[in-house]
Amino acid sequence: MDVVDLRSFYAHQLGVVARRFIGRGIRGRWNDVRAQRVLGIGYPTPYLGLFREEAERCLAFMPGTQGVVKWPLARPALTALVDESEMPLPDGSVDLVLLVHALEMSQDPAQLLREVWRVLSAGGKLLAVVPNRRGLWARMDTTPFGHGRPYSRSQIMYLLRETWFTPMGWGEALYVPPIPRGWFLRSAIAWERAGSTISAPFAGVHIVEATKQVYRAIPARKEKRRLVPALEPALAPSPGGAARTINLTPLL
Repeated sequence: MDVVDLRSFYAHQLGVVARRFIGRGIRGRWNDVRAQRVLGIGYPTPYLGLFREEAERCLAFMPGTQGVVKWPLARPALTALVDESEMPLPDGSVDLVLLVHALEMSQDPAQLLREVWRVLSAGGKLLAVVPNRRGLWARMDTTPFGHGRPYSRSQIMYLLRETWFTPMGWGEALYVPPIPRGWFLRSAIAWERAGSTISAPFAGVHIVEATKQVYRAIPARKEKRRLVPALEPALAPSPGGAARTINLTPLL
């Protein structure tokens, strides 16, 4: 989606509801980011405000295919337009990475996560907000969560492990149907409470926390076997006194 569409969504009532409940899930995972360097990737600005006054520094990277907007509006810009596969940061330069509207929109999510792994410090954490394949929000293209590729729980876990992350926390949000009508929006809190209480599988988004694997397993190479004959050919005397050659077949 274009950055203008994303900004427009969060300016309306349904976007305000989404920001409220997703922000609550994000804050529940990261309740203290003091002295931490936080990087948001995708369209994270509706949620980075939770950490801007508390973190050591807070940056937002938006992919070139999406576009970029200035954030915050009344202060020096903390956003940049980047190539998601080559971020302008040195290795191990950030402590926390927040992915919102990133994995499902990426053309190569595995490459994006490997680049995130590179810029994260040792023991750094990743928090990814991704649409739930089984949820209603992924089935309606009237919201940003209905665009791109949604994920099931097993799919996102497999993707994280394949890109050298260890999943360590799981949550869901947006049990309220994505219907921009007054009755649904007024009952959003009841929907969220009921869905989280019964652990309903139709939440709109997954909120997955993972940590960087500093030491990852490297597959062992198969050692080549060298075949050595058990017996060597030898000369043996014949009954007539002349030597003859006995060809012994090597035992492998």
